[in-house]
Amino acid sequence: MDIASTPATPDANPQIADAAPAPQAPPVIRREDYLPPAWLVPQIALDFRLGVDETQVSARLSVRRNPEGNGTSTLRLNGDQLTPLAVRVDGEAVNDWRMDGADLLVELIGDAHEVDIETAVNPAANSQLMGLYASNGMLCTQCEAEGFRRITFFPDRPDVLSTYSVRMAGDKARFPILLSNGNCTATGEGEDGTHWAEWHDPWPKPSYLFALVAGDLVANSARFTTRSGREVDLNIWVRAGDEQRTQHAMDSLIHSMKWDEEAFGREYDLDLFNVVAVSDFNMGAMENKGLNVFNTRYVLAEPETATDADYDGIESVIGHEYFHNWSGNRVTCRDWFQLSLKEGFTVLRDQLFSADMGSEAVKRIEDVRVLRSAQFPEDSGPLAHPIRPDSYQEISNFYTATVYNKGAEVIRMMRTMAGTEKFRAGTDLYFDRHDGEAATCEDFVKAIEDGTGLDLTQFRLWYSQAGTPQVAVELAHEGDRATLTLTQIVPATPGQPEKQPVPIPLRLALFDRDSGNHAGEQLIVFDQGSQSFTFDGFARPPVVSINRGFSAPVAIDMERSNEDLVFLAAHDDDPFARYEAMQSLVVQHLVAAVGGGLSDAARAEGRRAIGEAFAAVLADEALDDLMRGELMVLPGVAYLAEQVLVADPAAIHEEREALKTWLGGELAEVLGLLHDRVSAVPYGRDAAARGARKTKAQALVLIASGDAAEGARRAIAQYRAADNMTDRQSALTVLCNLEGPEREEALADFHRRYEGNALVIDKWFALQAGSFHPHVLDHIEALSRHPDFTLNNPNRARALYMTAAVNPKAFHDASGAGYRMIGELIRKLDPINPQTTARFVPQLGRWRRIEPTRAAMMRAELEKIAAEPNLSRDVREQVSKSLG
Repeated sequence: MDIASTPATPDANPQIADAAPAPQAPPVIRREDYLPPAWLVPQIALDFRLGVDETQVSARLSVRRNPEGNGTSTLRLNGDQLTPLAVRVDGEAVNDWRMDGADLLVELIGDAHEVDIETAVNPAANSQLMGLYASNGMLCTQCEAEGFRRITFFPDRPDVLSTYSVRMAGDKARFPILLSNGNCTATGEGEDGTHWAEWHDPWPKPSYLFALVAGDLVANSARFTTRSGREVDLNIWVRAGDEQRTQHAMDSLIHSMKWDEEAFGREYDLDLFNVVAVSDFNMGAMENKGLNVFNTRYVLAEPETATDADYDGIESVIGHEYFHNWSGNRVTCRDWFQLSLKEGFTVLRDQLFSADMGSEAVKRIEDVRVLRSAQFPEDSGPLAHPIRPDSYQEISNFYTATVYNKGAEVIRMMRTMAGTEKFRAGTDLYFDRHDGEAATCEDFVKAIEDGTGLDLTQFRLWYSQAGTPQVAVELAHEGDRATLTLTQIVPATPGQPEKQPVPIPLRLALFDRDSGNHAGEQLIVFDQGSQSFTFDGFARPPVVSINRGFSAPVAIDMERSNEDLVFLAAHDDDPFARYEAMQSLVVQHLVAAVGGGLSDAARAEGRRAIGEAFAAVLADEALDDLMRGELMVLPGVAYLAEQVLVADPAAIHEEREALKTWLGGELAEVLGLLHDRVSAVPYGRDAAARGARKTKAQALVLIASGDAAEGARRAIAQYRAADNMTDRQSALTVLCNLEGPEREEALADFHRRYEGNALVIDKWFALQAGSFHPHVLDHIEALSRHPDFTLNNPNRARALYMTAAVNPKAFHDASGAGYRMIGELIRKLDPINPQTTARFVPQLGRWRRIEPTRAAMMRAELEKIAAEPNLSRDVREQVSKSLG
């Protein structure tokens, strides 16, 4: 039974099942059942005797009765695959404890006690990579969301804040570096070649922010002086030999610290900031207080091995985790339903940071592309949920594009409505009010409301309603007056059949057809089911540019002629709106083509308009190459599939490829000249050189689509001449799609050149799995048996199989082989790493939006998975919701 339907047990944690759940019935945890913790833990002291095969853990908890709790004498300490070796209260061994499922219950008399618990864990056997685990001989931790309970018994919930003192000891030769949160307070030598270190973090934090790292590491070190004059030592710890690949990460960290002081008034609060790169990691990175643990892919970079996108990813993720020091650590979450409080806000902060570090326009386009390809399908599928969910079975399943990316867009809308200065006043108030507290999304909205003067009563619906609002736009014109009528519908989603209108801030400009100009941008807030807005001074119907800058995460439905879209693609002064016009031209054409609604004449007219817009982009000398490269990218199959009720992904892919072939042939001469021009630009990290590489990559794709032989000739020449990974990878991407000796030559050279470099070999797997080669499924099968492939490393598993799962050519193969491949993977990977496995289920879970033949095969794979007797909670929740 779930806790919503059973009486509360003593100190029942509403985030935790009262007992180990039956595999077939994971408990449902509900936001409305939140209760404050019955006991608090102001201080905890941890003592680790480190070993790869066994680490002994002693924990001393200073527990205090919570005056806001339910008064129970039972202290509930969460555990996961732990056995208490000893339990003492106030120094005395006690027998008044019992196990309740995986949890340890201790009976206490009085209001304050010292509780000592001894446990032992096996890091080497921990393939889930949650808690304390071994990675290539190094020990490290991952505790968010519920990993700390795999280390020791503790009230493992984010509203229990403690100061941590940590002592660790281990073999000095094997673990020469010993790291934890906060500041190092003492070190020393032990007997028999051991040594020890003591760490203390003065800032109270929840258990999910605890971290420990022990291993043979070297550091790239620097120093940062805060605006108040505090000297902070910075270290990025990596394996020996990798330190020369960490300078970009260090520069990004320093830029992040300075930017957060200037943009949000947030200063770092310890004397030390450590970053550790780990090769076996479920996530991108983790913001543990003072000791960030990162996936190596977001730390290591040099031009020979990292693409421009890799460099951007490092800058973004380094910033994201650092910004959590305030939006997540100093102010944390009351419970996991509030996850978007820290993640949505911090994603917005890292987006703004990256925009300031580079091109604001390109960054906005990239962010929206991610939202549309990942979050929009989530919002329209069986796993749709609000940014603040109402229930869950496994919290790790809610680290989603909705919570992160849509959460960021919701907060961005508040910033848009308030203006930058007032929004800053609201965030300052939020940090001042809740510093040192476990807060809620409501606390954040109230602070923005009070700090900006906005009335956000209706706006709160964005936190409680799932689904992407659909906004229909109709333009009427009479005399010199233009009238825009907007109608919004928030589609029904699982558990939410009825929706209310939400406030939608839309940046808007109306262009005069004759002059090509507009009288100024306006911000309208559309908050009713249907609403009309009038504009005077137009002798002819204006050309409408709406949702400029993507001011709201909505889908705009407006009938616009090819002529109007070509006009906006040429004249719109908002970079995102210009990009959107290009995208809309292609979307309208491809959706009609796939639906069989295009005559030969209409198809020719659609292609003519698209070709005209592309030609204008290629010829525009005022356009920088970074933006030019973005405008040349066609909308992806996932986003195109969202435009129809029931999609045939294979047909969409074929029509998209046919359009690329036509564009490549129609614009062959100008594309060739463009590729020649940008190929002459030498490598650099400046915007002009990066733009040249982006445009070069897109030009090569279209050239190869139009003429495979010419594409192969240019691609192999680019590959051989490349002095950086961006050019080498973009050439190999094209070659992987082609049949011929150039493909095999380049793939063999790439593997030989980078053998032993795990991150680059990940690319080698992904490039082949993501190709549109006729035999891509055979290639994936062969790669799964390659000596370099392993399911035990999340990066490698994702490189091959997640790339395949989002490749329409492979995944949606008419035979169903792609579905069977992912179904088999899920069954095989779940016992090893449930958290990574669960990420694959939504690919099959979208079966309701796919044409019937393929949908039946996708559903059949889900049913096979559901029949497995020992599925993890992570996977079972995803599968059961997907089957509905």
